[in-house]
Amino acid sequence: MKKLLLTGLTIAVVAIGLVFNASAESKGKSLTLSGKGCCAKCCLKETESCQNVLTVEKDGKKTKYYLVQNDVSKGFHSQICETVKDITVTGTCKKVGDKLEVTAEKIDLAKKK
Repeated sequence: MKKLLLTGLTIAVVAIGLVFNASAESKGKSLTLSGKGCCAKCCLKETESCQNVLTVEKDGKKTKYYLVQNDVSKGFHSQICETVKDITVTGTCKKVGDKLEVTAEKIDLAKKK
């Protein structure tokens, strides 16, 4: 009985954590993300038109952030259209359907260590 109660409590805590994480992403909070930047069409073969995608790996889990087509994103696209580069994106994030979208305010190539 204790095992069942402990398992139920663990599942509840994990579910609450996921809800809070998803709500922070869907509220459009400003953030800075670093990861691998590439084109959703040319590199990932996921879309019919070019679009920047940032893939962030944390704790062995990869999360894709699709960059909204604004002037910042379009102006940077040529640097990652047919290649993968380390980039840093600053902007606001929101969940649209099952995708995370970032409206970029700034995109930079990651500084080499």
